Amino acid sequence: MAKKHYLTAREAAAELGVTLPTLYAYVSRRLIRSEAIDGKKRARRYRRTDVEALKARRDWRHDPAKAAATALYFGAPVLESAITLISDGRFYYRGHDALGLAEQRSFEEVAALIWTGNLDTNTLFGGVASLSPAVVERYQVMVPQMAGLGVVERFQVVLPLVAAGDLAAYDFSPPAVAQIGARILHLLTLVATGELPAQAIAPSLQRAWAPEDAKAADLLNAALILCADHELNVSSFTARCVASAGSTLYAAVAAGLAALQGSKHGGHTERVEALFGEAGNPEGVRPTVASRLKRGEAIPGFGHRLYPQGDPRGQRLLALVAAAYPQAAAVLLARQMAVSVENAVGLRPTIDFGLVTLARALNLPAGAALSLFALGRTAGWIGQAIEQYEADQIIRPRARYVGRLPEPAP
Repeated sequence: MAKKHYLTAREAAAELGVTLPTLYAYVSRRLIRSEAIDGKKRARRYRRTDVEALKARRDWRHDPAKAAATALYFGAPVLESAITLISDGRFYYRGHDALGLAEQRSFEEVAALIWTGNLDTNTLFGGVASLSPAVVERYQVMVPQMAGLGVVERFQVVLPLVAAGDLAAYDFSPPAVAQIGARILHLLTLVATGELPAQAIAPSLQRAWAPEDAKAADLLNAALILCADHELNVSSFTARCVASAGSTLYAAVAAGLAALQGSKHGGHTERVEALFGEAGNPEGVRPTVASRLKRGEAIPGFGHRLYPQGDPRGQRLLALVAAAYPQAAAVLLARQMAVSVENAVGLRPTIDFGLVTLARALNLPAGAALSLFALGRTAGWIGQAIEQYEADQIIRPRARYVGRLPEPAP
């Protein structure tokens, strides 16, 4: 049974092992948030995430060395954020079920939700967000010089060059940063497709990558939304660190891209691509999985520490692709692979596996899976940067020194 997001006062006190007066004292000290319940006088509810976080901090206080060593490795929360909640096998953007958003809203609406708290795109993705003709011309001049680079590498080349001419990027107020964020998304779409998005970003990707398949736009839109944010993953934390130093949004996004390319993060998609290539077809799945397990190798694209029952992003994206292209070779291969791996080691597909399946089903250009991940996650980095600019605090954790101690002074 899924855990409740909210607890009653008695449930929260029991979870913490304290009396009700002590619970109320925690609330007055803002260690736990309480909210009024509609239609019930004086009745209040308490966030389970707050209760669990307070309980963890209290328990770890008895072993501070262990707390310091584990806090940055799937450990205690180290920053406050109102963007993404991961709870009980689901995830939410500002309280909205992200899986529902992926099928019901546009990527631009979800970006606006992450940045501003509402789904209104009028002030963000209209004329103000459009890139100037000078920027477009500068990019077109650069295109021949970037021949041979992948899309994500081209993102990294273009960002600092455009940033140099955008003095508005030094305005760190939330509305100004959101406007810069919209321009960055349009810039990266230009890099990925060769054209500015005429309307929405997903249809622009479809026209450039799958021009003969109009229904691909909805799948690309869903993929972008499912990738948009995922709490403090390594790239989002990196982007926040750079933003905390007072760097521009362009620099924060560039830093996020650098982290995303790592083989343990977004670069994981290339390992999934290799797995698909090695299997070749459904008949080749079992020997491929067996040989990897016998060599002691992990199966890329399966298992996520935050989701013991399976990554909901991967499951939803696979379901959408399978519904649109039930007989596609990539879908049949992915289905057989998912069954074989779950039967063998009990692991289920991740978002990386879903992105590669989508890219292969649509016959997208090489590297499209990682490009989709990067473009979608850019919306999250921008939201994380906005929060960090508002906090106006530099992120500067301390290190626990374990090296050689200096010799005593004579």
